[in-house]
Amino acid sequence: MAISSNQITDTSGILLKKDACIVIVRTEWNEHVTAKLEEGCIKVLKENNIAIKQILVPGAFEIAFAIKDYWEKAKYNICKPDAFIALGCVIKGDTPHFKYVCNAVTDGIVQLNLLLPVPTIFGVLTVNNQEQADERTGGKHGHKGEEAAATAIKMIALSQSHQMYQAP
Repeated sequence: MAISSNQITDTSGILLKKDACIVIVRTEWNEHVTAKLEEGCIKVLKENNIAIKQILVPGAFEIAFAIKDYWEKAKYNICKPDAFIALGCVIKGDTPHFKYVCNAVTDGIVQLNLLLPVPTIFGVLTVNNQEQADERTGGKHGHKGEEAAATAIKMIALSQSHQMYQAP
């Protein structure tokens, strides 16, 4: 049985700490798509009263650096993140560039999830064409920006529940 987008974005009953903060790192590249992802993401985060910090990077390749750099400087920021959300869109072209960028951004986010004590959510579309991007920003495949926000909320809740069980 397939899970619907509505089930994925359902955050009802999840309680986070009062000052929860999420940093969204969004790419300028394919801005017509990434702005829609960010809009959906912000909608869900605001509905859940979560503080938001937004960072704009040139392309998907730069996402991992921006997140790592932000985390390393987080002690100086008002918004110390409980999670990061990476938003981007890589549309396949005629060269192997697509493959290299998709692999690099995926590997970078995996490394961040292993390195940082907070989750990094993968909200990067890797699609063959504009139609597939549209289908994932409010079309027949749901809204991946909203899903990324809900995933971040669920991962923060999971992390908070684990903190309760740590030995003193």
